[in-house]
Amino acid sequence: MNKRTTVSELGAIGYALAGFTFWVLADSSIKLVGQSGMPAYEMVAFLGLGMAIFLGGWMALRGESGRLRPHRLKLQLLRACLDMANNVCVVIALRHLTLTLFYILIFTAPMLISLLSATVLGEGLPWRKATAIAAGFSGVVLAVHPWSATSTGDWDWTGVAACAVCVLCFSTNMVWSRVLTRTEQPESLAFFSGLVTCAVGLVWMGVWGWQPLTTKLAVGLAAMGFFCALGTLCFYVAVKHTSAATVSQYHYTQLITGTLVTWLVWRILPGGYVLAGGFVILASGLYIAMRTHGAATALTEGA
Repeated sequence: MNKRTTVSELGAIGYALAGFTFWVLADSSIKLVGQSGMPAYEMVAFLGLGMAIFLGGWMALRGESGRLRPHRLKLQLLRACLDMANNVCVVIALRHLTLTLFYILIFTAPMLISLLSATVLGEGLPWRKATAIAAGFSGVVLAVHPWSATSTGDWDWTGVAACAVCVLCFSTNMVWSRVLTRTEQPESLAFFSGLVTCAVGLVWMGVWGWQPLTTKLAVGLAAMGFFCALGTLCFYVAVKHTSAATVSQYHYTQLITGTLVTWLVWRILPGGYVLAGGFVILASGLYIAMRTHGAATALTEGA
């Protein structure tokens, strides 16, 4: 994107949809590589390296390397640490959960983001939106159905705990990024996320060792970095041009793309509870998205 380019509300939603779809492809690559037994810290190191190389090279080819320069370095590094922690927990969670159930659990993030946006950014939380958030959370509980003994075959506490950390880091990062994008370029935010993730992973590799690469693993690791870089860049462009609450609601589309990829690659179909919970989550998410978009349109027309 050229620095003079402006993105409309609809364009920002398009970037959000693209970003979340690219992240599904990145998560699928992570799950495939994780099945090899490669240490999580090594995967994270290559994930960050791939992001940094792709973004750095792309901006250099465009002659816009200056957009990678941070204006508030300390804040960028702190925010990038949230991304790093999120990436580590994503790798761990995907080793213990199916892709579909992984997305069901992290769909508590849009609910938390809406609450944080209301309290931290002052974006408001009408009672209808609050009710939809509560309904979405009930959908998560229904999908996980912890009261059923059969659910333990789909998930375990390690995966659930990792997802909880993902939700906390991602939600805080999204709301904070809404503030940082006022002074920082989206490309810079994504680039520093890759650098910090890579640096931490390389330190762990130096301490605990690493698994030798094969051609198949190298391709998988490259796909991880590529798709994650595209998703992260689209995400930051989206939150720069619309509210964090609006962007977060399109997170729910990952349930559809994640389920599709799970069936295409692993031939696993979700059970009845997962389908029912997913329907409730999608319905509440779409309702919140429409309410948010309607409010933004009315505000624009009234200005």
